[in-house]
Amino acid sequence: MKKQVRRQWVNIACLLFACFSTVTVANAQTTSGDITKNTSGVLNGTVKVVDSKGTVKYLQAKNGITTLTNTTTDATTTTWQLGGVLTDNTYIDVSGKTFSLDGLSLVTNVSTASTNAADKTVHTGGTAGTGETVSAETGWTVLIRDEATGAIEKIKLSDLLNVVAGHSTFNIDGTTYTAGTSAISFDAGYGTTTTPVLNVNKVSVYRNGAKLLVTTDYIVDASTGKENFVKLTPVTNDWQFYVGDVIEVHWVK
Repeated sequence: MKKQVRRQWVNIACLLFACFSTVTVANAQTTSGDITKNTSGVLNGTVKVVDSKGTVKYLQAKNGITTLTNTTTDATTTTWQLGGVLTDNTYIDVSGKTFSLDGLSLVTNVSTASTNAADKTVHTGGTAGTGETVSAETGWTVLIRDEATGAIEKIKLSDLLNVVAGHSTFNIDGTTYTAGTSAISFDAGYGTTTTPVLNVNKVSVYRNGAKLLVTTDYIVDASTGKENFVKLTPVTNDWQFYVGDVIEVHWVK
């Protein structure tokens, strides 16, 4: 009978020890903001380790860090290296420090600026993710920052400069545009009603091939409904509109 009771106490002690060990292991691996263990395999998989107290733990990498495990030799080696897929939005707060990339190549041929850049492409030889395509593009683009979201994006050089130019020609016919010294507003054909539209420093006006003086002979007409217009004011005893005159307005945006 005593042996049977002693055996029951031993069983209970073993059960309590097993439960305590389980709780200890669980507490050692459970923290707030848990990240689920990766089970994808060797590449970016998890590394199982046992600490000095016998607790089983796992080391893993994510969000732009690549894990490579070498098992082809007698020494299993796991290496963490920069480069991979971002799985979360990532922001680096430099807090007044310098964040820099040294050793960048200098573009020496500006004629190689990309003209066929597309959305969400991966460089040639790369691996396309969801919604991406391997690049068939050529040339280079410019990196810019979206101030609203902080996102780093790319833009074509032509779109960055966004140079838009045009010109319009008007004939003083005595009907639509009358002769004399009265000021006339000419629609420069800029194609927008956003104010301000034209910058007077980016407008050139010619009368029969002769350049007129900015602010003296012409201004940007900012009156209601005339955001696209350039206003010419003949100077008394200097020049005036005559039937047959040709007015040219050249502008750049």
